[in-house]
Amino acid sequence: MPTALIADDEPNLSADLADRLARLWPELTIVAKPRDGVAALAALNALKPDIAFLDIRMPGIDGLRLAGLAPHARVVFVTAHDDYAVEAFDRSAVDYLLKPLTDARLLRCIARLQREAPAQGELQPGPAAPAPRDTAPVRWLTVSAGDTTRLVSVDDVLYFQAADKYTEVVTAGARHVIRTPLKELMPRLDADAFTQVHRSVIVAYAAIDRVERDLMGNLKIHLRGDAAVLPVSRAYAGMFRQM
Repeated sequence: MPTALIADDEPNLSADLADRLARLWPELTIVAKPRDGVAALAALNALKPDIAFLDIRMPGIDGLRLAGLAPHARVVFVTAHDDYAVEAFDRSAVDYLLKPLTDARLLRCIARLQREAPAQGELQPGPAAPAPRDTAPVRWLTVSAGDTTRLVSVDDVLYFQAADKYTEVVTAGARHVIRTPLKELMPRLDADAFTQVHRSVIVAYAAIDRVERDLMGNLKIHLRGDAAVLPVSRAYAGMFRQM
């Protein structure tokens, strides 16, 4: 049975996360809920939980430093501050959750933790032996707008679409631009989560609501909660052959 620690100096937020995890992942056991970094480090060393949900700004030892002191635990940062995402990713965080947290976003985090859980008896990878970045699916995308750089979670992406010399990254609430072309991006994405449907479009399976055939026999993808309609080229139509 997997175990976890929740470190947050706000007891109400810690209790809320524990309640959500109990409801959404009943097999997970919460072994401690320390309220500062020093107590969290002691609990991590004594209890050695599989997962550590860490706030970033905590008294004593902040979450980023704490993550480096507990290599045996897979770390998920849960914070109200989005300006630490780049550093968190550099420290091999499994996920970076922003408060206020929704059940849908937490479920995606849980799915990732379950999917990437080490086999029973397998040692947890530490800083000296990280997973090769050139083979693991990309989790975050660095996007820029003017002088601002942000990280966008790949889990939030509905689709990618080629646009001139750039690639548009479309989420439910925004559109971003990256310079990586689709042909280089597709091999770096999780094949169980994304598929290419056109030479200029990659779509997330979870974003697809339905696929319809128009009067000309062309397939069109309609997305959940989004007005966009994406084309399916003949080269990729085979995956919808059952229609």
